[in-house]
Amino acid sequence: MSKVKDRLQQVLAGGGKGLIVYVTAGDPDLDTTVELAVAMAGAGADIIELGIPFSDPVADGPVIQAASQRALAGGTTVRGVIRAMEQISRRTSVPLVLMTYYNPVYQYGLRRFAQDTAAAGGSGLIIPDLPPEESGAMLRAADAEGVDLIPLVTPNTPDRRLAIIAARARGFIYCVSVTGVTGERENITTDLSAMTAAVRRHTALPVAVGFGISGPTQAAWVARYCDAVVVGSALVGIIAARAGKPGLVEAVCRRVRELKEALAGTEVDGVATAL
Repeated sequence: MSKVKDRLQQVLAGGGKGLIVYVTAGDPDLDTTVELAVAMAGAGADIIELGIPFSDPVADGPVIQAASQRALAGGTTVRGVIRAMEQISRRTSVPLVLMTYYNPVYQYGLRRFAQDTAAAGGSGLIIPDLPPEESGAMLRAADAEGVDLIPLVTPNTPDRRLAIIAARARGFIYCVSVTGVTGERENITTDLSAMTAAVRRHTALPVAVGFGISGPTQAAWVARYCDAVVVGSALVGIIAARAGKPGLVEAVCRRVRELKEALAGTEVDGVATAL
């Protein structure tokens, strides 16, 4: 059973689209990360990604890079993030997904990482720099613990490679909407209709689109072509601006509610009624 897939399918069955949100764990500190995650779940997030800060986040743009540096400077560790996830999972049933790079997982130990993730209530794992050809050991470890190893595909992924990725996918397929790194974009020029249609030819899993989504209107537009929308940098930016000030959690949750409301009633390849 996939808690991640089941959650998205429940949202789709209710006529909406899924909202997947990302925060960098430990920015500004792990106690705040716990409170943010619980509050975002209450504000409408369907899945929460907790980013494990890393010193060389090659897939991340400047906003998340800066958040990682702040978290690392504050002493955030992989074990600390897993302990924080356990606290979150005790207070919400929303699926929790760790997003990290392969080096910290390898250093931690693949089997132990999957075991500790599952024991802490984690439902999924995203490793952007782990290619499918080298993912066998991690996939076996994750499958053994019931943790979904969720793959990414890009606008440049060829069809033959899509088939390979889809065969190993768990939870959902994460479509990167732009070439390059994470970060808000004024416009997304990728043909999302063609991209997500190509992915759907190879899988029945839900299809999510992320990278570059800046706000509710853009989220609703993107949701026409997919089952869920991933928003990260826009929220991390609010956290950075509000760190150390009153109202941080409230400001983030306000944006989460706006995003979720914008996704209500959107249809694949149709007109987003929330616009």
